[in-house]
Amino acid sequence: MAAVLVGQFHARDAEGRVYSVHEFQESTPSPEGIAGSEPVTTYRLAIGDRVNKMDDNQFLLVQSGITLIREPETILPS
Repeated sequence: MAAVLVGQFHARDAEGRVYSVHEFQESTPSPEGIAGSEPVTTYRLAIGDRVNKMDDNQFLLVQSGITLIREPETILPS
């Protein structure tokens, strides 16, 4: 199984701490060795802790049970 980093974003907990979350897509090869059809998306903190997606903007740290809220994308003026 190969995981490819496809995105990253910041999320905050209720106390205002900021976490860097990485989004990966994992391809699961079929038994014949051909790449699977449906990639699986997983999330991890930059330090490696697993994160579960609850909805589009809400995530849960698996080890601690802390809820994280995704920070909105900031667009810098050109």
